[in-house]
Amino acid sequence: MTDIGVSALRRTVRRGAGRIGAATPPDRDRAVDALRAAAVLGVVLGHWLVTALVSDGRALRTASPLQHMPWLTPVSWMFQTLAVFFLVGGHVATRSHASARARGIPYQQWLTARLARLFKPVAAVLTLWTVAAVALLLSGTEFGTVRTLVKLALSPLWFLVVFAGLTAATPLLTRLNPLWPLAVVLHVDLLRFGLGGPSWLGWVNVAAGWMVPYTLGAAWTRGELERRRAGWVLLGAGAAATAALVAWAGYPASMVGVPGETMSNLDPPTLAVVTFGLAQCGLALLLRERLRRAMRRPVAWAAVALVNLSAMTVFLWHQTALMATTATGLLVGRLPGLHTRPDDLGWVGARLLWLPVFALALAVCWAAFRSFQRGGGSRGRRSRVVREHRPSGRGSAAKAGHV
Repeated sequence: MTDIGVSALRRTVRRGAGRIGAATPPDRDRAVDALRAAAVLGVVLGHWLVTALVSDGRALRTASPLQHMPWLTPVSWMFQTLAVFFLVGGHVATRSHASARARGIPYQQWLTARLARLFKPVAAVLTLWTVAAVALLLSGTEFGTVRTLVKLALSPLWFLVVFAGLTAATPLLTRLNPLWPLAVVLHVDLLRFGLGGPSWLGWVNVAAGWMVPYTLGAAWTRGELERRRAGWVLLGAGAAATAALVAWAGYPASMVGVPGETMSNLDPPTLAVVTFGLAQCGLALLLRERLRRAMRRPVAWAAVALVNLSAMTVFLWHQTALMATTATGLLVGRLPGLHTRPDDLGWVGARLLWLPVFALALAVCWAAFRSFQRGGGSRGRRSRVVREHRPSGRGSAAKAGHV
């Protein structure tokens, strides 16, 4: 591309960013959107970096570089960002519910609107993978391979079920102290690991564990986390508790599941992943002011706004993009970083080179299915990225924000 072309592209980007900035209410808390975008992209990059589909003859099986290279465990600390998503989700939902009540909108109408935004994009994912699974089985693909692919593709749906349940319970959780669900997680783990209780008890933590950051988001709405001291307490206490649990209580150091390991911090959530989430939430709260300043830059804000507009599409289709690239690559042969065992630095380097290809495949999915996130692409509706949610403050009236 010539210098003239580069200059023209820059001007176009700046004009587009300027239009997005002009359409955004000046008192919108852009740090909320930045944290949500970071949480979504963290999950996507984490999956792309630690999920491998290894070709073994005619079958594909899952593997992880964390299984063969434990020193990569800090990667799971950087990209397991679900706690931040639940923090932001709790903050936005409680503000939205308070605004709906103030405007006389019934709870059922409020909940229906929010759940519709969550689950409309799911229909496209379920339809495509139902058809794909049937086609693969009829073509003679091994059942184990089909099961692996479908499980990976639909794995993001567990998150939506939990998030929907917490959203439905928002009126009950608005003033719940996060220490209560944290105490539930603690006692469940004591029963499971300390007293030899049944393993199914761990599934109680699916709700209780993610309720902790969600209710922290409600505390943010109430103005209880505005002081920086709150962020430092959460960061310090959460990090110290997590380190102690890993060092002395036998919890895995990885914050995601690792194939072959007898225990996972995430499936179901353990006390360690919850305390780690507290540290993440503390860091997120400490970064709010810096993010607000950074989001004053038109191009940075435009990028965050675009991610938020397509957050559900990106979240639901990123595993499909990974698998589509892997399947297409098989037509050429076993490619490094795509079909080979993730057991050395060569695989890591090759996988990093594949990330732009995954992103391109995800962009194709986004172009094909973004209308489902927009509720069928109806016109005349105001973009959610420019709807208002003001920086929280004790006693201030909250306006609706949207996930």
